[in-house]
Amino acid sequence: MIKKLLIANRGEIALRIVRACKQLGIQTVGVYSTADKDLMHLRFVDEAVCIGDAPSSQSYLNTNAILSAAEVTGADAIHPGYGFLSENADFAEKVEEAGLTFVGPHADHIRLMGNKVSAINAMKKAGVPTVPGSVGAITLHNAEEQAKAIGFPLIVKAAAGGGGRGMRVVERFEELINQVQAAKAEAESAFGDDTVYMERFLKNPRHVEIQVLGDGNGNALHLFDRDCSLQRRHQKVLEEAPAPGIPDDIRQPILDACVRACEQIKYRGAGTFEFLYEDGQFFFIEMNTRVQVEHPVTEMITGIDIISEQLKIAAGYGLSYRQDEITIRGHAIECRINAEDPKTFMPCPGKIDGLFIPSGAGVRFDSHLYQGYAIPSYYDSMIGKLICHAQTRHQAVAKMLHALDELVIEGIKTNIALHRDVILQDADFVQEAQNIHYLENHLLKAK
Repeated sequence: MIKKLLIANRGEIALRIVRACKQLGIQTVGVYSTADKDLMHLRFVDEAVCIGDAPSSQSYLNTNAILSAAEVTGADAIHPGYGFLSENADFAEKVEEAGLTFVGPHADHIRLMGNKVSAINAMKKAGVPTVPGSVGAITLHNAEEQAKAIGFPLIVKAAAGGGGRGMRVVERFEELINQVQAAKAEAESAFGDDTVYMERFLKNPRHVEIQVLGDGNGNALHLFDRDCSLQRRHQKVLEEAPAPGIPDDIRQPILDACVRACEQIKYRGAGTFEFLYEDGQFFFIEMNTRVQVEHPVTEMITGIDIISEQLKIAAGYGLSYRQDEITIRGHAIECRINAEDPKTFMPCPGKIDGLFIPSGAGVRFDSHLYQGYAIPSYYDSMIGKLICHAQTRHQAVAKMLHALDELVIEGIKTNIALHRDVILQDADFVQEAQNIHYLENHLLKAK
């Protein structure tokens, strides 16, 4: 049993974890930087500890400060949320070496999936389909030979990457070496690791992901799929579950393959397999070994509290459900609400002068905002997630439009209008016609 949990994160996910802990009778410790002393979740935790100055490197990424906070408060477990240290294998290892429970996978699994080359190799062994690509890491010496085997266009990716950094599309053989060098340099700068690999470049794929839970003892299950295709600069903007328009005879084999992969490696906790989906085929790209920002849409269609399941698994209780008990109930859509200028997409921190949150059946707003709160400039610009659930996708779209009309955030600029006036009004989006390039190449250009 976890008695006292330290939440090594901030914002809406920290508040979300507090709520799950209260339902399970677990005491909570909140940590915060000097810029975050007014965060909403700090009002509800049992104890709060300042762990450093505003920059993440001095607070939320400061492993020693977080472990010290756990020690002085008597916490026996740590939940990393998402971002920050959530996929840091060294941190997970240090937590368990300190005699604490890490609410997440084993460090070895974080390392395995944190490097895309080793993750792809592991998935090939488990029978999960992968994008045709290079064998191992790419160097300036073997790049041309491997590229010829893959064909063009291809994409060079950072093995330790994410968020589009260390990524280059190569259309022609003559561009290859320069683009590999550029990708390696950016990967080294961003991640401290210049390892890159190559894959066939799929021109108009969708981004579909599978949510899984594993108990660490070889038992696992899936919570179906999500579509996260609407992206800008490789950052997700809107997500929905289940992924629309995928036939059951194509969906079920990939769900089963993900479960088998988790069973084989004895995966523990929540995880997400991310795929590119094109022409009826799935291609694995990576696995995220943490809870996802978009987990609420899966919760809405399954009725399962993913954060609570993480805590129960970490405490040794195993899986709460059998696979045959989990069904899809309706459709859910999530709009990420960002504090950003709608024209330039630049972050827009500032004070919330007015706030009205929509409500009603099937409407959920996960956020740490309150009137008078001042959004700091040091962290990610996402300030909330508006989620709507209905019986059908069309009903969910209609409900989301009404909810966005009701959502009022004054004092700062936000991307509410992008969702309400551009994405959800687009006839092609409503008819399920989208891919990972659709928002940037079609909607935003038209705007």
